[in-house]
Amino acid sequence: MTVQIRKTYRGLNHEMLCDEVRSLLQKQGILAVETESQTYGLPSGATQSRATLTLRGEPMPGEEQREYGSVHILGAPRDEAKMILEVNDALLPSEKLAAFEDDLDFILGPYEVKW
Repeated sequence: MTVQIRKTYRGLNHEMLCDEVRSLLQKQGILAVETESQTYGLPSGATQSRATLTLRGEPMPGEEQREYGSVHILGAPRDEAKMILEVNDALLPSEKLAAFEDDLDFILGPYEVKW
């Protein structure tokens, strides 16, 4: 089954969000490898950016590296960043995911838009 965490932030650069997500996941033993990064021009001259991170676990001896899921981050020109984290909860312990989300909320909570 897939678990999703969705967040919207204001006043936060999307690159900082990518770096913070990568760092907090690494703290939980999860590698976040950037697999795609694109920037799009807008008619106003501003740009939008999009990044995809693939989540992988530490491989066990004799096994291949497991893929847990992905993170998609979209940066808008108005200093708004959106994130969707999707993980396979059968592969990633819920404690690690909860610890990641707690750390993310503590560090970036003031920037989060509550709907």
